Amino acid sequence: MSTIAVAPVRTGGMTKDERFVILASSLGTVFEWYDFYLYGSLASIIGAQFFSAYPPATRDIFALLAFAAGFLVRPFGAIVFGRVGDIVGRKYTFLVTILIMGLSTFIVGLLPNAATIGIAAPIILIGLRLLQGLALGGEYGGAATYVAEHSPPGKRGYYTSFIQTTATLGLFLSLIVILFTRTILGEPEFAAWGWRVPFLVSVLLLGVSVWIRLKLNESPVFQKMKDEGKSSKAPLTEAFANWSNAKIVLIALLGGTMGQGVVWYTGQFYALFFLQSILKVDGYTANLLIAWSLLFGTGFFIFFGWLSDKIGRKPIVLTGCLIAALSFFPIFRMITSNANPALEKAIESVKVQVVSDPALCGDLFNPVGTRVFTAPCDTARAYLAQSSVKYSTSYGPAGSGVKVLINGTEVPYVDAKTSNPAVLAAVQGAGYPKAGNADIVKMSNPFDIFKPQTAAVIGLLFILVIFVTMVYGPIAAMLVELFPTKIRYTSMSLPYHIGNGWFGGLLPATAFAIVASTGDIYAGLWYPIIFASITFVIGLIFMPETKNVDIGRS
Repeated sequence: MSTIAVAPVRTGGMTKDERFVILASSLGTVFEWYDFYLYGSLASIIGAQFFSAYPPATRDIFALLAFAAGFLVRPFGAIVFGRVGDIVGRKYTFLVTILIMGLSTFIVGLLPNAATIGIAAPIILIGLRLLQGLALGGEYGGAATYVAEHSPPGKRGYYTSFIQTTATLGLFLSLIVILFTRTILGEPEFAAWGWRVPFLVSVLLLGVSVWIRLKLNESPVFQKMKDEGKSSKAPLTEAFANWSNAKIVLIALLGGTMGQGVVWYTGQFYALFFLQSILKVDGYTANLLIAWSLLFGTGFFIFFGWLSDKIGRKPIVLTGCLIAALSFFPIFRMITSNANPALEKAIESVKVQVVSDPALCGDLFNPVGTRVFTAPCDTARAYLAQSSVKYSTSYGPAGSGVKVLINGTEVPYVDAKTSNPAVLAAVQGAGYPKAGNADIVKMSNPFDIFKPQTAAVIGLLFILVIFVTMVYGPIAAMLVELFPTKIRYTSMSLPYHIGNGWFGGLLPATAFAIVASTGDIYAGLWYPIIFASITFVIGLIFMPETKNVDIGRS
């Protein structure tokens, strides 16, 4: 890969045109992430609306699978729109992606539910989610490339860092709109029809985004290359069939975006899941805690982007991966200690065992939630995991039944998948907190952040967000600089969306599957720790420093 030094850094601040480029690119991308995250934030309500023919647990699984479908197709969107972006141009490609995303989101708000049009409703819904994922696969690479190709030498990290804030701001915006609509309408009305409002409002955001982007000119770097007749006729072949470039794509994935993706999704999405599903913090409070941590931390995307122009992209991204891998366990334990102290105490003091004939105990790993457990040993362990009870598995003699021991005392076990009153009463009697326990962190309003317990949890979540900003702030500039202009859009988009859409997007479900299969509420953290560590090692050895390359090379 060529690493030609660039001209000296330009002095002075941004020009008016540069500010407009960053605003137009960032604003559109914020709205696109807003659209994408609305579905995830409302998955349970959407499940009830569009998968109502199924039992509650099954409809939730289908709703989450439809959400995951949007992540799974993102790399394919990167390939499709990356090719178009390298042949036709950056501007027109991300105009198309934002139109697809915006219209798909708006249609979700209008789509009749399953009670009205039957099975057509979930089929159309999944189709819209696939379109959203494809569009998002083309959006990020276009926006990052466009801004970088407008950036002066020595300031690409700083300029592209504004794009890096957009995923967090989109998530933040979706949470705020949902909370506001819920507060105005009340929960019954919101669940019945008000959930459509955030989807319908997005059409206004779409109109603003398209209007602004229509005012943009093509990237000067791309336009110059095209005018000189040096653009690629077959960007997919040049990007992936040519080993010299394919090797860099692989290094970008394994030594960059894979670790960045798992650190990002742990710090934002798994933290939210951990609060709600494992620590039993109510959804209102959990969303506000995450929202405040994002509000306090978002400016650090820009700080680390700026810093990467001074000291390099590689040291910041890899240091973020390493620090995160070393500190996830203690930070999440401290979150438990502050958010649900009774649960922490119970985990340390209450010994729960499931004793069974080993032939009756299977593998509980269930990342997509489609497996149905029937063996008593499996249903007992799955029930304990969903109740946030730490357990161990011991094997009894062949032919023995299932026993649940709590501090050495056997508790009658009824083979029921969702309700075991005797086990629940026994673990709560031994010290596990009941739902709604007064010791669990709770916010009564959005500004109820000054209580020591609340402030401590926000502070810990803020640290996780700092890790996110370290790995994510410089990554756009790094990816742009790794590849030549004529195949840049295609080459950078694929490793980004595999790292974030697959390794990152599937993290919450996979991590909880690890928790359920091991009986340890912290075991799911091994997923991001292992992949972040791999990225640190591979990146340290193979990833080149890119901050001084000439991005105008064809």
